[in-house]
Amino acid sequence: MSKKAPGAPPPFVLWREVLTAYAMPAVTAGLGGVVAHQPQLAVAAPTTIGGTSAVVAAALGAVLRRRVRSRPTRTPRALAAAGTGLAAAALALLPGLAAAHWLPLVPVLGDSPWPRRLPIDLPVSSAIAATITTWRWRGSRPDLGAGRPLDPSLRPEGHTP
Repeated sequence: MSKKAPGAPPPFVLWREVLTAYAMPAVTAGLGGVVAHQPQLAVAAPTTIGGTSAVVAAALGAVLRRRVRSRPTRTPRALAAAGTGLAAAALALLPGLAAAHWLPLVPVLGDSPWPRRLPIDLPVSSAIAATITTWRWRGSRPDLGAGRPLDPSLRPEGHTP
């Protein structure tokens, strides 16, 4: 039996978001690597691509779930999702570049193509996971200000509709 009221947005369930964030990029990138005969992509799919997406979705989802909204949201859903995705990509680029620089110095990874993929895999996976997680979280929240007139005490002096 569903606990959701009729017409209410679907609930935001963190474990489902994390599972989806891991599985979808891992499966699609893995299939793309197999079809295109790119073994590096097939190996990166469940590790750096899927793993990064799951970590970002878990961290961002946990932060968003704890966030309390007491006032109407003014930022459009698409803009909030895109902004979060860009911020996640920018933050993931730094460890990706650092790992690509330092990991080849480890003797076991010296000839591996894996570290060279990190500056691309980490930001792209982070951006996709953050965008989708934010989009779905915003869609699960009721719009607190929809259809309500502005409180007269909040209007500027002398302004009447």
